[in-house]
Amino acid sequence: MQIQTHILTDLPVFDIGDSLEKAVLFFEGSIFSHVAISENGSFLGTLGENDLDTYNTDKKIEDYRYNLEAFFVRKDSNWLDVLETFARNEANLLAVLDDNEEVIGYYDLTEIVGAFIDTPFFTEPGDIVVVAKGTKDYSFSEIAQIIESNNAKIIGAFITDMRNDVVQITLKISTSSLNEVFQTFRRYNYNILLGSKDDQFLEDLKQRSDYLDKYLNV
Repeated sequence: MQIQTHILTDLPVFDIGDSLEKAVLFFEGSIFSHVAISENGSFLGTLGENDLDTYNTDKKIEDYRYNLEAFFVRKDSNWLDVLETFARNEANLLAVLDDNEEVIGYYDLTEIVGAFIDTPFFTEPGDIVVVAKGTKDYSFSEIAQIIESNNAKIIGAFITDMRNDVVQITLKISTSSLNEVFQTFRRYNYNILLGSKDDQFLEDLKQRSDYLDKYLNV
């Protein structure tokens, strides 16, 4: 999935010498969590909206340079890296840099998640299966072989949990013989956590993340 078309170029990048009040006005007029700060045209860091309560708005951004957060993505970053950066930093606006360390725009979390939901994993008909196995024992090649040996096709797959040396993998597959797929997974010592033919799991998958809901429902 190419997400570069979603880069926003109409949002401001503040200079380190700007007054803090300018940034406050930006946050008051938007729902965004962060904004990029530059120095001499190069990215310096991001200013977070949650920190403003402790700042003196009569001062300049320069006075709080050591409180800036240093997260961003590159213009060639893939969509998984972008989503990970959003999640790790609890942000809904993400600066995009070019090779010269200049800010060329932003990614908006709502748009990126919307693009993800439009992928075949969500839109194509199929069955959702969640399997679990030891982190040292599973392999995606084995999972693919299990599915395809039962005349099924993989529409999408990703790791949805990893803890206590157990990995949880969510799959969407196209098949008319789901029971055979389950039996083969069990023969290979995979634990079947979920297998359903209805579409309710897709709705739950979209809604269960409190973090994404916070921004998608604004």
